[in-house]
Parts: sequence; structure tokens; C-alpha cells
Amino acid sequence: MANVTVIGAQWGDEGKGKIVDWLSERADVVARFQGGHNAGHTLVVGDKVYKLSLLPSGIVRGTLSVIGNGVVLDPWHFRDEVAKLKGQGVEITPDNLQIAETCPLILPFHRDLDGLREDASGAGKIGTTRRGIGPAYEDKVGRRAIRVCDLAHLDDLGPQIDRLTAHHDALRAGFNEAPIDRAALIAELTEIASFILPFVKPVWLTLNKAKSEGKRILFEGAQGTLLDIDHGTYPFVTSSNTVAGTAASGTGLGPSGAGFVLGITKAYTTRVGSGPFPSEQDNDIGQRLGERGHEFGTVTGRKRRCGWFDAVLVRQSVAVSGVTGIALTKLDVLDGFEELQICVGYKIGERTFDYLPAHAQDQARAEPIYETIGGWSDTTAGARSWADLPAQAIKYIRRIEELIGCPVTLVSTSPEREDTILVRDPFAD
Repeated sequence: MANVTVIGAQWGDEGKGKIVDWLSERADVVARFQGGHNAGHTLVVGDKVYKLSLLPSGIVRGTLSVIGNGVVLDPWHFRDEVAKLKGQGVEITPDNLQIAETCPLILPFHRDLDGLREDASGAGKIGTTRRGIGPAYEDKVGRRAIRVCDLAHLDDLGPQIDRLTAHHDALRAGFNEAPIDRAALIAELTEIASFILPFVKPVWLTLNKAKSEGKRILFEGAQGTLLDIDHGTYPFVTSSNTVAGTAASGTGLGPSGAGFVLGITKAYTTRVGSGPFPSEQDNDIGQRLGERGHEFGTVTGRKRRCGWFDAVLVRQSVAVSGVTGIALTKLDVLDGFEELQICVGYKIGERTFDYLPAHAQDQARAEPIYETIGGWSDTTAGARSWADLPAQAIKYIRRIEELIGCPVTLVSTSPEREDTILVRDPFAD
């Protein structure tokens, strides 16, 4: 049986939570491999709604869940999220949840710096979640991060704090902020260490052992491919690599373990925050999509920008992440539209493009080239087989497959996990 890697194929918020939950019931391990608590996954299980941002979605099912080394971990948020889920009846112990020893920590001054930079950026705002994700990744690659394993060696942390404060105190001075209080930082880390350390394991060993035993591993990505630090709409991106290849480096399993790559894609397009969005509908259509799709960010509560399906961008995501199959979500939101538009190219000045150029100004100037396809009046909500779908909805799906060069593997027709049409089982490959 194959492993499965789940990624977002747009700008995030594609409905990964439901799909990962749907798959996790048949997985032996679920592993997060990048991002932090800037991710937002909503799971609907019966009459209960679970909102996760850091914990792997498999934890709700009791599946062994792993936070890989590619994740940046806010230990205080971790404690709060564990408490919240326990309050909803979810059992969370070191037996079913592990944290990689080498995860970098998000510290209070990372959150401070994130907010200070955004407030000072004016028109150059990126639209971050202000949760310290970017500054924590900066410290990781700058080799000055405090990592999870350091919580067991706080007495040896002096040289690392010297490196951290040398960097951050200079930045803070530029914003007229006081230097980092070293004693307060050590006190906060000492207080949280006893909660975090029981969950800490060499998760690369856990995952390699699971692989050698033939167990099914489900890798859970956060954000979306178009927010990838290398392949996304830079600089309006997140601070980590969100493509499927990161499943290897972000967990320590190795590239052969990624298995079937499932790209989650809405039947239309949304984006939170700033940045280019060629097919955006800042009009009644966008309003209708947003209202029907309940388009508000799980983490930030921000209203999502909405627009038509952009086949060009999804085709790029399929290429750079090696997507094997697409899970098409929120098809039911399109019920009742007389006509639908699909973006099939761009015009920038006098030139046409079948991809989105890399430069930010070209991206901002890109005008969509649309193909029109008829809509449907019958409902798709709750459909669980092809026979339940209107013929025109099937035609829409088939045209998307042609344009993105990738088959649709799953179709989701409501937030309920059972309302899913399975075309091809990712775990069977």
C-alpha cells in the first residue's frame, strides 16, 4: 500500500482538513511536515466541529500523529490547542502524538517582530498571520534558533541566546522596542518545557520504522503550493516550502516515502491577504461564492477573496509538486450558476501566457483569459457517486482535468466527510 502526501494546490484553504480526516481513518500515521499554527484545518465529524492549526488532523481519529522537523512550533499555542481538543473529548497523549526533537520554536519576540514589520510596511504589507512564523524560520536558517531539544538543556542555552539577542535586539531597537529580557525568556521556557518534553521523539526513527513495517503514512501539508517560498506568488507567500517534496525534508523519511501526491483544489479559487489574484471577482459573483462557501479564514477569521477556477495556476501546482491526483472540493458552491468561467491563460500587455510569470509586477498586471462553460441548476450537495451529479457538473470536472493535465481522484460535495465521491483510492497505488 502506498503512502499519501496531501498538499494544497491553490493559495491554501482548499479543504485539506476534511480530506486528511477522510484519509486518516485508513492511515497508521499522520505527519505534518511544514508551516506552523498559521495553518487552519476545520474537521466536521458528526455533530462536532474541530478547528486545528498546529496539530495533525489525524489526532481527532486517534491515529498516531507526528509534528515533523519542518514545522515551527509555538509551544504555548501547542499547549492551548491540546487543551481545547481535550475539552472536546479528544485523547492526546505521548502515545498518539509526537514532536520532532529538531523543530524550531516560535518565541514571543518572533510574534512581536512579525507584527512590528507588518505595521511598518504600509502598502508593502504581505498579509501575514502575525504569529511569528516567518521570523522563526529566519532564525532557523540563520542558525540561531532555539529548538525543541533545547528545552531539555536550558542550562546550556547561553551561547544560543547570545546569538539570538545579538540579532533581535538590533532589530527591536530599530522599532524603538526594548531588548529581549533574557531572564524572562528562560523563565517562560522553563515553565513550558515540562509540558512539551513528554511528546518529544526522534520522529524520523518513528516514520522510518513505520515505513519498514509497511504501514500507511499520510503526510499533511499546510497552506498551498501557490504560497510556497520558491514557487509561489513571491513576496506574497509563506515562509516555508509547501510543495510535496518538503514531505521528505520536513520529516526525515526521505523522498521515496512521499507516495501518492494528492492536490486539494477548490472548484473555484480563493485567497486570504494581499497578493496577485488574476481571476478574482470583486463583484456580486465573488460575494455569492464567498457567502455560499462560508469563506472566512479558520485561523485569522479574515474574509477570503473569491474568483473563478484558475486552471493555469493549478496546472503549475500539479507540475512543481508532482501531483498524482486532484481532490476537488466545494463543488456544491457552484450549484445554480447559469454560466461558469475557467481561466485558461493570461494577457500581460500585448503578450499572452499559459503560465504565471515570476515577477510580482507581471503577476499584478495579468489579465485572465476565460473559457465559458454552462452551469447547472440541480444540486450537487451531498452527492456520493457520479450518478448523483448533474451531467453539466461532470462536464465541468472533465474540462478541469483536461486543462490541468491531472485526473480528479476525489470530489467533495459538502463539509461532511461521507459526502465524498471516490474515483481512485490514493492508498491503493
